[in-house]
Amino acid sequence: MIAAAAIPGSAMAASTVLEAPERRTVEITADGSARVDGASFGIIGFERLAKGTARASEGAPEGYRLPISDSAGLVVVRAPGEVLLHVDREVAATFDLEDPSGADLSALWSMVCALDEAGSMGGALLSEGEAPLRLVTDSECVSGAFRYRFDARGDDGARYVTVTLANAEEGEAGLDAARAAGVDLGDGVLWCDFAQIVDAGNVVAKDDLGVGGEALAFFSSIDYRPFWVSLKTSGLALAISFALGLFAAWRVMGTSSRLKGVLDSVFTIPMVLPPTVCGFLLLMLFGQSTAVGRWLIAHGISIVFTWEAAVISAIVVSFPLVYRTALGAFESLDGRMIDAARTLGWSEVRIFGRLMMPLAWPSIAAGTVLAFARAMGEFGCTLFFAGNYAGVTQTIPIAIYFEWMGGNTAVALFWVMVVIAFSFLVVWGINAYTARHQGYRDGAYVGAAARGGVRGKTRPRPLARSLAGAAENAGGSLAATVTSFDADMVVDDLESTGGDAAAIDLSALRELFEDGAA
Repeated sequence: MIAAAAIPGSAMAASTVLEAPERRTVEITADGSARVDGASFGIIGFERLAKGTARASEGAPEGYRLPISDSAGLVVVRAPGEVLLHVDREVAATFDLEDPSGADLSALWSMVCALDEAGSMGGALLSEGEAPLRLVTDSECVSGAFRYRFDARGDDGARYVTVTLANAEEGEAGLDAARAAGVDLGDGVLWCDFAQIVDAGNVVAKDDLGVGGEALAFFSSIDYRPFWVSLKTSGLALAISFALGLFAAWRVMGTSSRLKGVLDSVFTIPMVLPPTVCGFLLLMLFGQSTAVGRWLIAHGISIVFTWEAAVISAIVVSFPLVYRTALGAFESLDGRMIDAARTLGWSEVRIFGRLMMPLAWPSIAAGTVLAFARAMGEFGCTLFFAGNYAGVTQTIPIAIYFEWMGGNTAVALFWVMVVIAFSFLVVWGINAYTARHQGYRDGAYVGAAARGGVRGKTRPRPLARSLAGAAENAGGSLAATVTSFDADMVVDDLESTGGDAAAIDLSALRELFEDGAA
């Protein structure tokens, strides 16, 4: 049995302290589901949250908040001095959980402890220690210096558990009072569990699902929004980074050596800085700490903790990869070739688009793919500057972290496998493209003789015939002739432009000039 002591006072009218709940045998039927023999109810959809946030956000409730499911009839908060077991009043009445001495309450606590241990990931447990347990059926209660609300709502209808200072005013004044008192509202929650309480018959045993059913249930339960957020964020960031990176590399290549060193350092430094440092600097730049941020906010432009902030974060970390690969590719080009194009009257824009880009494209393409992968994998800068908002700024790396922190190891592993598969495809694609391009160059300029023609084609060679005629006129009857496609050939590659592809026998040509000189 459970001993109980009622807490006096109107605020605590629906609050009861429970001592030494009896533990019963629990059957965990599936991930996040449990039941006890003899109980009329069970638990499904159990989740454990290790962290929340106190950062102010438009439309979000005040205080330190942890997002929970809208259908959660059970919320457990591990407060510093006690455990708060909140059961929705209607749910408590339905399953006879209002009686603190009832056996059903022992069954509920046993299921909560078992599921909390399963989702703890090696962390602290509800069943550990001597913290008293309090049953709460009201939507809020006070414990120590903190006030807890179990059904706080944002403007978008999202549900939260919130922690505020117990004796402070509501709204911003309460947050200011907490700061003035030096109180960290996050200290009011060590962790939080939530779940649904349903009829025992609705708790499906794991064996009843089968392998196919388990797989279907698992993939159906996954929130795929992080994938689409990552895809659209990285795609837009790549387009901007590609344009800015090419332009910066083109302009830096033509600057003086002293200025070039400064610009190169500025453009490259995000690649070597820790991502959290980049995120902090962006937060300072676009927040209220700087004149730029205050001016933007005053004109109705709020960037911090928005999708646009996620895009900016991805641009910052991916831009150096495009810039460095493009600059290296441009600098490896033969400067005499570029100067020759200028002497022919080509403009700088035409030289860039018609000469530099085609020759440097393999390196630029590889750098672009790596930049996209880097943007897809960004974590620290995005979390610092854009936050973690499901469907808005929550990318795959952020989802992995918070799924693991919430005890959803299977979902975290799923996203890990997605990232590994994507990374493998990126590396494989770069290697395949590089091998294909190198093979094309080798085949066009070295292997043409072995294949018997340029791209496998043969046709009359006017230049070869003219050289052969010149040899006969200069030296009479010469043993050396200009033939097509010997092992000692030089082949030009004019086939794609419709010109003549010439095959010249260097040995015969050398003998021709030696005999003519004699």
